[in-house]
Amino acid sequence: MSVTETVRNNEQLNRYELTVDGDTAVAEYELRDGKIVFTHTHVPESMSGKGVGSALAKGALDDVRAQGKKALPLCSFIEAYIKRHPDYADLVE
Repeated sequence: MSVTETVRNNEQLNRYELTVDGDTAVAEYELRDGKIVFTHTHVPESMSGKGVGSALAKGALDDVRAQGKKALPLCSFIEAYIKRHPDYADLVE
């Protein structure tokens, strides 16, 4: 499955969302001291193993960069994604 849907920042709920085939994966965050602090990522079981989580992380981190902000990955999924993709390491202080 190719994930072509767009990650969107749902600022009202403080989370990034990626909806595919009616299911939504989310990366929750808090705003602290001008940083986007990723606290939890949830990918429904029906989406597991299809690249949805990685697409969500990439879209969220691309948005952090576009906003000129820094990220603090308290969520283990986002932290692991950054370690696997060092081109995002500059977003972490």
